[in-house]
Amino acid sequence: VQLQASGGGLVQAGESLVLSCAASGRTFRTYNIGWFRQAPGKEREFVAGILWTGRATKYAHSVAGRFTVSRDYAKDTVYLQMNSLKPEDTAVYYCAAPANPYGTILSGTVPYVEWGPGTLVTVSS
Repeated sequence: VQLQASGGGLVQAGESLVLSCAASGRTFRTYNIGWFRQAPGKEREFVAGILWTGRATKYAHSVAGRFTVSRDYAKDTVYLQMNSLKPEDTAVYYCAAPANPYGTILSGTVPYVEWGPGTLVTVSS
């Protein structure tokens, strides 16, 4: 599965943004998808993930209650709805898929082997 993230931009604190992760490959619907971000000078960190069935999600503590991940099988796309954005959410955001289909949502970066190009989100104060 190949991934392409888009939708980043410059917003003010408190505003919302929706990121999209478009997938290609007929096996998309069998893969969990993770969202990660990397701020300047920091390590890449897990943000959110969605199960291949779409029936379960997982969030980092820092974004829980503000971000929502969803997937549209008809469009082969995973979304990350980001509300109440904060300056500390500023980062390059990536979507990624693990090496194997099915399974559980993993929050480490190591299991993810397919990374799309990132999209920059900048939140001004």
